[in-house]
Amino acid sequence: MIYALLFYEFFKIGLFAVGGGLAALPFLYDLADRYPWFSDSQLTDMIAIAESTPGPLGINMATFAGYQTSGVLGGIIATFALVLPSFFITLLVCRFLHRFAANPVVEDAFYGLRPAVAGLIGAVAVGLLEISLFRTDHQGLLWGLDYKAAILFAALLPLVLKFKKHPILYIGVAAAIGIIFKF
Repeated sequence: MIYALLFYEFFKIGLFAVGGGLAALPFLYDLADRYPWFSDSQLTDMIAIAESTPGPLGINMATFAGYQTSGVLGGIIATFALVLPSFFITLLVCRFLHRFAANPVVEDAFYGLRPAVAGLIGAVAVGLLEISLFRTDHQGLLWGLDYKAAILFAALLPLVLKFKKHPILYIGVAAAIGIIFKF
């Protein structure tokens, strides 16, 4: 039964998370609220792991979440379910896009999708900042700024924006700082 539920939930995420892996995050937070598969804190860890490993974020997170829930088979099922809708949609789009690419309705639909996806990603960014920069009590209620995390964030953000180095450099530096200063 758990495998069918994993397939169903990750198929929905794959079908409706337009915009890539980051757009899947609100759906994953919803899963964390509805099922005991993983917590918000574990989801934050999954994001860090998925961003630190090769491959698309959404697929890495589906694999990790499925594995957390039900082992190797759960990871395979969640990943397959996440990718399946995109596979079929891509086949359909490839088949028909050349006929409708200049259609004003299609152009308007894509124009409307961009800010919606940006809004989804923005909401996730706010949630990640909240989880990363603030401490929570045992019930998940915010109670104070995590000063070490805030200082690291304030130091790395301008570096990332100014120097545009490979993300793995910043991830490695942040991991090293976390180890050295016992975050």
